Amino acid sequence: MAQLRANNLAKAYRGREVIHDVSVAIDSGQIVGLLGPNGAGKTTCFYMIIGIIPADRGIITVNDEDITDLTMHERARRGVGYLPQEASIFRKLTVGDNIMAILETRSDLNKKQRLARRDELLEEFNVQHLRDSLGQSLSGGERRRIEIARALATEPEFIMLDEPFAGVDPISVTDIKQIILHLRDRGIGVLITDHNVRDTLDICEKAYIVGEGRIIASGTTEDVLNNVHVRQVYLGEQFRM
Repeated sequence: MAQLRANNLAKAYRGREVIHDVSVAIDSGQIVGLLGPNGAGKTTCFYMIIGIIPADRGIITVNDEDITDLTMHERARRGVGYLPQEASIFRKLTVGDNIMAILETRSDLNKKQRLARRDELLEEFNVQHLRDSLGQSLSGGERRRIEIARALATEPEFIMLDEPFAGVDPISVTDIKQIILHLRDRGIGVLITDHNVRDTLDICEKAYIVGEGRIIASGTTEDVLNNVHVRQVYLGEQFRM
């Protein structure tokens, strides 16, 4: 079983510590949520795990290998994929070429194998019919589907999803949830941070709630929903799934 561990992460700005000893664990085939109020520090924690922001203290490991000081690209080579909130698709390229652009970075595949892998990903995500469509012509839901398919071109063990439900309609949210469940069934560990609390908790096996730079609760969706402190500072007393 693949394991990603972030232990006792801390971050300070201008001498003031804003993240205090945050620890997060993700296993292969597990969906984990990292949630919390605006300004609570969840995004900073998320960015430290993927390598956008350096941690001042703590350690991040993948399968017991220390990746704390590695760049995002180096972490990707260690099996940590990342899907940003912003549209990352190449608008002027076709869907097929978008996926090929990532496959071209894989020196372990020859041209024939890359083309075969492209077609496998298009079929897996049911977007064969969009192969020759330009990225700029896609709907929000189609774009997300292609971006996730493209992220899998590097065969990651883990994928970090930043606001995967943002900017898409309700039908597409349902579609994206099914894709995330498919990633889990593939054995990929998934970490989600999103303002859409209800849909994130709906598919998570475990969630971490960040408040004032600390983990204030963790556990199953039921554990989080039943936590009095989480309801007081984040969900509200009337929140229902």
